[in-house]
Amino acid sequence: MPTLTSFPSGGSAVIIGATGGIGAALAEALDHAQTFTPVTRLSRRGEPALDITDEASIERAAEHLARLPPPRLILDATGLLHGPGISPEKSWRDIDPEAFARSFAVNATGPALLMKHLLPLLPRTGKAVFATLSARVGSIGDNRLGGWYAYRASKAALNQFVHSAAIELKRRAPEAVCVALHPGTVDTPLSGPFSRAGLDVQAPATAAARLLAVIDGLDAGRTGGFFDHRGDVVAW
Repeated sequence: MPTLTSFPSGGSAVIIGATGGIGAALAEALDHAQTFTPVTRLSRRGEPALDITDEASIERAAEHLARLPPPRLILDATGLLHGPGISPEKSWRDIDPEAFARSFAVNATGPALLMKHLLPLLPRTGKAVFATLSARVGSIGDNRLGGWYAYRASKAALNQFVHSAAIELKRRAPEAVCVALHPGTVDTPLSGPFSRAGLDVQAPATAAARLLAVIDGLDAGRTGGFFDHRGDVVAW
């Protein structure tokens, strides 16, 4: 388990989407690491409740976090691949504007709103990290199969938001890091239906440990980047 020794002592950690498979595993790993106090879990069912499609709830959560020790690590573990009325498209014939709107609200606009309200809480000095879970299928350069229009496009938009926010954050906090991370295929309800033979399917605890190890190895020179769970750069 990563010790996260690259961070200054003190400060808190925040997990958004803490009731999901990866989010819960990340929160548990951070509890065991004992690097940050407290480790705040945020979700629609938490207190305060946070729904990334509701900016007012994000603002209330930010006000709550502002009363705690400054966050050194903020992890966004939210995402939408499938659900009622939403499934990865196999063809352009399957494109549906309502599904697109929902996918972009959760996968792109929601994390952008998190950046809007939570990046100002990061300390101005010392290492601090905002990381959001993207997906390799959001890479334009790595797209060889087509399909999955809404999910691919919304994650590509998220990557652009991360890159832009990292440039702005650097002016305020030169040692801070803002990145997108690809967790790989994880045994969770999000990716489970699309797992197939030959894939490296990880348990949530394994994925969490790998992601935290990547985060521990990041410095300000990597801000604005897109990395997988091994720490390798993913093509835009």
